Amino acid sequence: MIAQKGVKECGMEQQRVKISDIAEELGVSTATVSNVIHGKTKKISDETVKRVQALLEERQYIPSMAGILLAQNSSKIIGVFVNDHEKYEGHALDDAFISSSLNYLSTEIEAHGKFMMVKKAKNPNEILQFASMWNMDGLVVIGFCHQDYMYLRNHMRIPFVVYDGFCEKPERIVNITIDNLDGGLQVGSFFKKTGHKQAICISDNEIGVDSERIEGFQKGFCTEGTKVMIVPMRKEERWAYYRQRLEEFHQVSAVFAVSDYYAIDLMHFLNENGFAVPKDISIAGFDDIPMCEMISPALTTVKQDGARRAKIAIEKLEELRENKDIETTIVLPVRLVERGSTAARRAL
Repeated sequence: MIAQKGVKECGMEQQRVKISDIAEELGVSTATVSNVIHGKTKKISDETVKRVQALLEERQYIPSMAGILLAQNSSKIIGVFVNDHEKYEGHALDDAFISSSLNYLSTEIEAHGKFMMVKKAKNPNEILQFASMWNMDGLVVIGFCHQDYMYLRNHMRIPFVVYDGFCEKPERIVNITIDNLDGGLQVGSFFKKTGHKQAICISDNEIGVDSERIEGFQKGFCTEGTKVMIVPMRKEERWAYYRQRLEEFHQVSAVFAVSDYYAIDLMHFLNENGFAVPKDISIAGFDDIPMCEMISPALTTVKQDGARRAKIAIEKLEELRENKDIETTIVLPVRLVERGSTAARRAL
């Protein structure tokens, strides 16, 4: 319990501000201070509320909650850590897949009587330090890699689940993944069935989850007719890359992007460069984020059940906390959703 030891050494227990201290300094009752803290202010004047809130902030009463939680066996906090990857360009929580996942997780966490705390992190050490400081009951980790998960497993006692990311050997971890291979295969088979002969597969890497989606697509479509295009993560660089290879899009009739974000981004680029979707080129993505149905034409994509994934994540955290013997890898099914961004290839 490194974090608890640190609290005692720093003397936080002795220095923590008490409600009675705030009440005495302001000349009000402890009940008044407690009611302000808990938002029960209907019977308290606005002036008193402001005075109490100001002194609470000045005396740093609210931050001391961390010390209180550290002294308890259960903080009832579930930490959700999102990889603040460079591809998000500082806007990780704005990403549609991330925000949708947080929405589903919030619902499940509240249903289990817990509180959700969300934090972006660039490396596993940030996760370790923050989770220990708050004595979290469990973690949901989104978007990191196998090495990061192994580091957390070997340096932390708090149970956690891998919600979205690549984890090869999840010992003492629950890896909740989706059938990425089958998702790619469904798109490839769909394009092949609808008469497409040449296609491009777009990703920003060829490892982990993306490699499975690419492999599935190649199996469903046909490796010989598929070109894999590894694109830059930053939009400005990616569009410059597309402009340099514009002719390659004229040579194919279909594109599969390993994420909806890249699929929608490519649609915008192609529209600005004289392509009509799906008349000239069909485009499909992966994940079925809410934006897929808001654009025109609506995006054909691979749908995963976000609500079910969140439900399993929180249930498995409870089982890990109770030291139950559970399955460490859970693979959820996906299905292709056909929309207006794809069409059968007309015979030439």
